[in-house]
Amino acid sequence: MIAAPTSRVLVLGASGLIGRFVTDDLRRRGLTTVGVARAFSASQRVSSLDIELPIMALDASALAGLMRAHQIDVVVNCLGVLQDGPGSDTTAVHREFVARLLAAIPASGRRVRFVHISIPGTADEDLTAFATTKREAERLIASSGIPHAILRPGFVIAPSAYGGSAMLRALAAFPIDLPVKDAATPFQPVAVADIAATIAWLATRPIDEDATQAVSWDLMQPEAVTLGDVIAAFRRSFGTTDWPRLAVPAPLVDLGALAGDLSSRLGWMPPMRRTAIAELRRGVRGDPAPWMAATGITPVSLSEAVGAQGASIQDKWFARLFLIKALMIASLVLFWIASGSIALFISFPATTAILTTRGWPEGFAIPFAAITSMMDISVGMLIAFRKTAAFGLVAGIVVSLGYMLGCAVLTPDLWLEPLGALVKTAPAIVLMLVALLMMDNR
Repeated sequence: MIAAPTSRVLVLGASGLIGRFVTDDLRRRGLTTVGVARAFSASQRVSSLDIELPIMALDASALAGLMRAHQIDVVVNCLGVLQDGPGSDTTAVHREFVARLLAAIPASGRRVRFVHISIPGTADEDLTAFATTKREAERLIASSGIPHAILRPGFVIAPSAYGGSAMLRALAAFPIDLPVKDAATPFQPVAVADIAATIAWLATRPIDEDATQAVSWDLMQPEAVTLGDVIAAFRRSFGTTDWPRLAVPAPLVDLGALAGDLSSRLGWMPPMRRTAIAELRRGVRGDPAPWMAATGITPVSLSEAVGAQGASIQDKWFARLFLIKALMIASLVLFWIASGSIALFISFPATTAILTTRGWPEGFAIPFAAITSMMDISVGMLIAFRKTAAFGLVAGIVVSLGYMLGCAVLTPDLWLEPLGALVKTAPAIVLMLVALLMMDNR
């Protein structure tokens, strides 16, 4: 079979940074492209060929059936997870799933080219489960005999920003600097458009062509670039180049990574985790010459990838708020849990006295105070977990409004309290509303 401009492409992980861009780009080029993801955001469902499936639960037979049903000629695997945790298993995603894909391709009864997104570097540099499982997948693919291309992008710069890409934008938007040693790490970038162009080029090559039967390419600009250079390019775009900055000590970076690991246990996916910092300090380097020679693609430079024009206002707002979002969630969790715990365990007599001194019967005031205190703690716990955070924020807003209304009716004098506890509830409601509006990740 000859791959042609009418080749049908299956993109796995079509909701991610690379997968979404590649899916949309291939469609713009006229290639019928089926995008599959575990879940799409409402804004990502732009075609009937964007299909939600429990990808990781599909066995080889189901994957082969998916390829047959859509007459797939090219499979692009963009799936990946940074670190083991609740709902994330590097071995399952990077190695075991690839093994099932490699079994499914021959079983589909079609000649299929397999394009796999991996990571730069060599096996002797792999120190994390993320890296070692990615490399194990490469070895499986190389020994499969299936026409394949292993693409190893550098640091990906895209119009959208998730994870590490968003974190670097945030660093550029704040008056802080990385430790000097970290900033000097080699960090060759690549524009996501160059990744998409490479996949489109492969999709139009004859599947029996010797030159593209089995290739492994580093996709990145050839010029030497450091992590500090990448951040500096975003600073130029944001107009923050001349800001004074405070260098963050390396131990504080490690502490932030530990905090990120702890929050991942609650279902959040912060970009700053121990694996992310380890991979950042390892650096991003490679040799793009074979890729450039084979495809004729001249990679976009760092300054072109970031953008010759200044950042838009939405870019600036996102970068400034990205790190603040974590601070908002953490502060709200502490606020609700602490306020409920203090009222219930430390100052319970004072809590009930607020009611009994205003004529409430003790038999009613005590259980009411206990219930509302436990309700506050429950709101904090709901916000702490990613799956229930949105519900917790809505509950917090409703509870706060209930407190304000209830006090206005039953204990109006509390509104005149010198410390203004009820008056301060209104800004807390606004903060919860802002956090709720920022819950989207994609």
